[in-house]
Amino acid sequence: MTRFSDVDEIERELRALSARLTTPTEGECLLCFVRRALDLGCDTQLRWARRYRDLRAPRATGLEERLGRVGGFCDCEIFLNGFQLADELWVRPRPYVVDGVEYVEDPHYPDPIPACRGVRRGSTQGCGLWVRQRR
Repeated sequence: MTRFSDVDEIERELRALSARLTTPTEGECLLCFVRRALDLGCDTQLRWARRYRDLRAPRATGLEERLGRVGGFCDCEIFLNGFQLADELWVRPRPYVVDGVEYVEDPHYPDPIPACRGVRRGSTQGCGLWVRQRR
């Protein structure tokens, strides 16, 4: 194998990995995909939400407006302002005592987040893992 064919092979592998990381899986909901894609970062836009729409629900032309109505003006704001995991999925640490003082840690998302519960083809809704945040 020549040096150039090694580089070509590595580039092919990187393209395949990139596609796997940035493509919704079959049945994956918008919110599970965006949450997963946020591991790659937020660019202060709806990059991942648009990618989902373009690949899985191209007829959902009002997606950005709908997300904006819940405060989701970029991918990370979808979760900061609009949606969160359903209450029953949060990890609620038990209180503990140190030197007679009781401490309670804040609830947090499980790690890993449960697998997507799935949606029908063409949907831009979240699956049953997600609920609208209470304001």
